[in-house]
Amino acid sequence: MSPPHALDESGLRRALDHLATQDQDVQLALARLGYPAPRIRPEGFATLLQAIVAQQLSTRAAAAIWARVEAACGPDGVRPEAILAMDEPALRACGFSGRKIEYAHGLAESILTGTLDTGALARADDETAIQAIAALRGFGRWSAEIYLLFALGRPDVFPADDLALQIGFQRLKCLEARPTTKALRLLIEPWAPWRGAGAILLWRVYGSATLDGTATPAAG
Repeated sequence: MSPPHALDESGLRRALDHLATQDQDVQLALARLGYPAPRIRPEGFATLLQAIVAQQLSTRAAAAIWARVEAACGPDGVRPEAILAMDEPALRACGFSGRKIEYAHGLAESILTGTLDTGALARADDETAIQAIAALRGFGRWSAEIYLLFALGRPDVFPADDLALQIGFQRLKCLEARPTTKALRLLIEPWAPWRGAGAILLWRVYGSATLDGTATPAAG
């Protein structure tokens, strides 16, 4: 049985309260925007597949494709067996590109053969789990970190490659330029061990017009 999600509603509030005692900009953002909702997804194949679907797509487009996948898989849910049973035309009808079909089938095979053990991911330390996911074809560090943050509730995982997080941090700190991935990882080091909670707040900052009056579309 998996441990409780560390960034459920109460856990996320505690983490952000801790950050607010150390960072006045976090404190100000919470005062103006309120606490963000937790981002929790189930462990396992379906959430990993969602990461493939979401790559290089808007939130709305990814949601539409995912709804078609769920409908195609039927009442038994989105399982690796169901995805492997769907041929290329069936997955293209859901909205998958040819490359994403390869990634989806590869992920399903990895789960069924035990090459990727999602139970072991839950027990592994952050970096070991990230490397195991990133080793799959079609996955990179961003996809792996998103899975750890949302599905496993790892409170110190921060997907610094995420454009919305870079823009959110720029707005939070009133920076002239958007930080690079490398720079952002350095800038959020003081937020450890709650960098994942900080990421969830930054998505809220990115999607809000409250901090500086400039609206941006919601991310994630």
